[in-house]
Amino acid sequence: MPEFDGRTILITGGGTGIGLATARRLVDAGANVVLAARRTDTIDAAAKELDPSGDRVLAVATDVSVVAELDELVDRIRISFGRLDGVFANAGVAFSSRIETVTENDFDRIVGVNFKGTFFTIQKAVPLFDTGGSVVINGTCLTHRGNGFASVYAATKAAVTNLTRTLASDLAGRNIRVNAVSPGFVPTDLLDTVVPTEAHEAIRSGVPLGRLGRPEDVADAVTFLLSPRAAYITGQDLGVDGGLTHSDPV
Repeated sequence: MPEFDGRTILITGGGTGIGLATARRLVDAGANVVLAARRTDTIDAAAKELDPSGDRVLAVATDVSVVAELDELVDRIRISFGRLDGVFANAGVAFSSRIETVTENDFDRIVGVNFKGTFFTIQKAVPLFDTGGSVVINGTCLTHRGNGFASVYAATKAAVTNLTRTLASDLAGRNIRVNAVSPGFVPTDLLDTVVPTEAHEAIRSGVPLGRLGRPEDVADAVTFLLSPRAAYITGQDLGVDGGLTHSDPV
């Protein structure tokens, strides 16, 4: 029997990159998957690729920074699948700027998606867990490193990494595990918005394993944390960064 047979997993930011790679892993393992993202065309195309029959993958256009849209998302999940067994809170926006050029609109947008959106995604999803389950939050290696261009972005990710630990305590009584992954630099549309392609080689040279990450590298870690194999793991932040955060290349 596939590991996720009969289980339903919500992935926010599920139309591209790490979210889509994780959806592929979960569908292959037997899961029903709900893809939520702002761009309808992207998640509709992803759902069609993953599940041509339309029976096991549900795409719902959702802006996670808008709580009313999260309420609508949860209603759609309840109608289609009845319950949730896992959440990958992956939706996020990247932002790169020195402190003096950050505007109030910039700040509100990044905090609204990366922190507020993550918190309320989990809050709204929790009532659909009826026999325990697993939540995984997508953080970043920049939570553990200083980067002068990433003050607002890294701070929002530090917030959700801490949220991992507090919610692990809060939800333990319901047998819901909460963990995070902190990816290194993974070439995706998100990374490309803040790091030009010509800078990728410079980044790669600082990674002990000698390469940038792949969406599948992170997807494998997320799939593990969502699975019963991680049944005694909660409140943890798993680095998936090729050694970038804690080791130096030689």
